[in-house]
Amino acid sequence: MTKTEKGNGIRWRLWTNVALGCIALAVVVYAGRKVRHFVVTDPRFTLASPDDRSLGLSMAGVAHASRARVLATFNLDFGRSIFLMPIAERRRRLLAVDWVEDASIARIWPNQVAVRIRERMPVAFVNLPVPRGRGARVLLIDAEGVLLEPPAQSHFTFPVLAGVNEEQSERERRQRVRAMLRLLEELGTMGKDISEVNAAALENLIIITRVQGRAVELVMGNQNFSARMQNFLDHYPDILRRSGTVTAFDLRLDDRITAGTREP
Repeated sequence: MTKTEKGNGIRWRLWTNVALGCIALAVVVYAGRKVRHFVVTDPRFTLASPDDRSLGLSMAGVAHASRARVLATFNLDFGRSIFLMPIAERRRRLLAVDWVEDASIARIWPNQVAVRIRERMPVAFVNLPVPRGRGARVLLIDAEGVLLEPPAQSHFTFPVLAGVNEEQSERERRQRVRAMLRLLEELGTMGKDISEVNAAALENLIIITRVQGRAVELVMGNQNFSARMQNFLDHYPDILRRSGTVTAFDLRLDDRITAGTREP
């Protein structure tokens, strides 16, 4: 076989392989389009509306978030194939719903969608002033510093976190929440009667608690919370006898307790 004949044979096989590859690709594309058309138009893949008794969209983890707002996220998807649902966009919208910290969405073929919500966990109340001195607006706050509207008929028993406002950044609020949580964790059972923690100054936390039936204000500083509180409780009978009606005490000096609070 001459070199020319050998070259012609190679080129012939090359072009044959190219042609077969093109045919295979065309078949795959055609089949893909047919499959897509099938799952988009066949009613078996249609997500039922919330009014339909058949199971369409299921929600788990929704306790305080608005179920109506969660459902509204999927308004454009009811009555359409679940194949067309933009999962990433729907999840982004769910994360904008109050109380929703995280969310996942899963298609369950042929025609169901499962939504799982992880809600935020509040840790304290905050009182925000209302313009023109019309009282205060009560909100909740979670460990990340996110402010939350209290749900209807809520029964939370948290202390009030003072020193927080809407003008602060989320990071600033988070620092104050975590300072409060650190104090409460260190105090343990000694902190069970605390009704308010003022974290306006992070280096100087102030608490309001009840001791032997009396409300007292204690300046705790930013360290040694457990030792300072235990020292105060151990000496409180003597303090009460000597201080009379005084209800504010400074505990920042570990070797003494001073009646009356100091400026932060």
